[in-house]
Amino acid sequence: MKKLTILFLCSWIVLTAQARKVFQLDSPDGHLSTTITLGDELTYDITCNGQQVLAASPLSMTLEDGTVWGDHPQLAGSSRKEVDLLIDSPFYRSSRLRDHYKKLVLRFKKGWSVEFRAYNDGIAYRFVNQLKKPFNILQEEVNYQFTADKTAIVPYVVPRSEDQFYSAFENTYTTSKISELDKQKLMFLPLVVEAADGVKVCITESDLENYPGLYLSGATGGNSLTGVHAPYPASKRQGGHNNLQMIVEKRERFIAKVDGPRTFPWRMAIVTTDDKDLAASNMTYLLSSPSRIGDLSWIKPGKVAWEWWSDWNLDGVDFVTGVNNDTYKAYVDFAAAHQLEYVILDEGWAVNLQADLMQVVKDINLKELVNYAAAKNVGIILWAGYYAFDRDMENLCRHYAELGVKGFKVDFMDRDDQEMVAFNYRAAETCAKYKLLLDLHGMYKPSGLNRTYPNVLNFEGVHGLENMKWSPESVDQVKYDVTIPFIRQVAGPMDYTQGAMRNAVKGSYFPCNSEPMSQGTRCRQLALYVIFESPLNMLCDTPGNYERETECTDFITGIPTVWDETHILDAKLGEYIVTARRKGDHWYIGGITDGTARNLEIDCSFLGDKDYVGDLFKDGMNAHRIGKDFKRESVRLNKQDKLKIHLAPGGGFAIRLQ
Repeated sequence: MKKLTILFLCSWIVLTAQARKVFQLDSPDGHLSTTITLGDELTYDITCNGQQVLAASPLSMTLEDGTVWGDHPQLAGSSRKEVDLLIDSPFYRSSRLRDHYKKLVLRFKKGWSVEFRAYNDGIAYRFVNQLKKPFNILQEEVNYQFTADKTAIVPYVVPRSEDQFYSAFENTYTTSKISELDKQKLMFLPLVVEAADGVKVCITESDLENYPGLYLSGATGGNSLTGVHAPYPASKRQGGHNNLQMIVEKRERFIAKVDGPRTFPWRMAIVTTDDKDLAASNMTYLLSSPSRIGDLSWIKPGKVAWEWWSDWNLDGVDFVTGVNNDTYKAYVDFAAAHQLEYVILDEGWAVNLQADLMQVVKDINLKELVNYAAAKNVGIILWAGYYAFDRDMENLCRHYAELGVKGFKVDFMDRDDQEMVAFNYRAAETCAKYKLLLDLHGMYKPSGLNRTYPNVLNFEGVHGLENMKWSPESVDQVKYDVTIPFIRQVAGPMDYTQGAMRNAVKGSYFPCNSEPMSQGTRCRQLALYVIFESPLNMLCDTPGNYERETECTDFITGIPTVWDETHILDAKLGEYIVTARRKGDHWYIGGITDGTARNLEIDCSFLGDKDYVGDLFKDGMNAHRIGKDFKRESVRLNKQDKLKIHLAPGGGFAIRLQ
């Protein structure tokens, strides 16, 4: 009997070993690796410098007919490849990028596969469908199983109603142990987990197309984060903000419809041991689909004079300001005087509550205004509520392109279910057809759309400066500013809308709708134009405030919005960051701190073999008391210099070199 038992156990062990298959994929530099295990389920883990960062985490996809991709997977074949090439990256932080990774493709019986990629700064995987027949997906199992109860830095959903899948994707960050995360609240991406000593993991997704966006939720009784997707809309009604949205009333039991062979979004874990590398990661861009627009010559990034933040206020004029041609002509004049490329007509130019962008209010003559702006080499961009735009998209794009409008700022999508994600791609494609730019406001995080359709220049999904119109001082925007370069901006451009000329230190700030202010110092606002990435970058304040601050205004208006080269010089998540960017022969350096004053030393070795001269804007001696206090100095720098700069609490500095 004992011999039979031993024989049975040995046979079971052998069969189990034969049933389990293990694959390892290493990053090109060998510092990261993932081990993929095929057994009863499909799992992967992540190791950084020999230390396990992510424990074995299952992944699967459940179809509506009950099929589960990942349950006892039957391998049909595998392939490996290393890719190392340079790609053009127009309208981005660098004009060219190195795309270097190793990949492993596991093909399974029954028409599906999983592709893994290992970069030097992260691991990603995605499902691939080969089935030709249509089907629905009930759920996708996404898990990030950490090795212990680690610290997470997360943005919780702030729902507009009881439906957590209806939100603006804007919030500040909460820092918490994974076990202490609020299990009742969803978290939108990106988010960061401090996974091990000095190792941070940024979780997000890329190549999100015709599929719902990913949320995460804290799992009960464990160290893991689990994926959640918005179910497919079953019925909707017109409503929401000024009747410009479609509100989901009922949802299906499935999350996505699939019509044939396709790839699914990349599930990403950016893994770094240095916060500078986290802020510099290009994985989201690299994993997205290449451009579908052939000729990009018509796409013009630039800066925008924007009226909404300052409530259409102008002083020293002889007309009543508001949504009228006189006000917008004044904005056009300001834009032309400072060589700004665009003026936005934000909400109000179309008749309210009609969701009809062909009905223009009586005080706006669009043709006259567009022609007036064109004569001064300024383009007009129109704001649009998403439903008003969607219901007549082709006609609107054709009509306004013929009128001479240069693009649309589409707002209040506030969802990322499959239907809404498909809308954004359809909008990008239609705008490209008519050579129109697109700024996606009221939007989930970027996930590669700006590479696939480079006419999409901006995304909101950020707790931007607009929040200072209504947020109390307890909302720490200063802390948020030194956090998003490592989290939100890792996903892509941000429609943050900086440029405030009213600047308040702690204790002096208060919310104000018509004459709003920023938290922190004046030089902080200048620095944000270097640190934050917005190919369509707003100047949020009034022309009058800028004209009274000519030194700062000249600096801001001279800053490019896309770059040839970017370096993160010094950084610590949530505390400070220093960024250097090059456009042509000019370098720009910006740095900001949290609510703590600090002294920074800038290593200028990135400058190469040239000598540079330029202007330094730094916090004034009394900037800790008066936010607008700054000092301008001339500087001479070369690669051997180490520049020392003091930053006030909530402060910053900015440098332009040539």
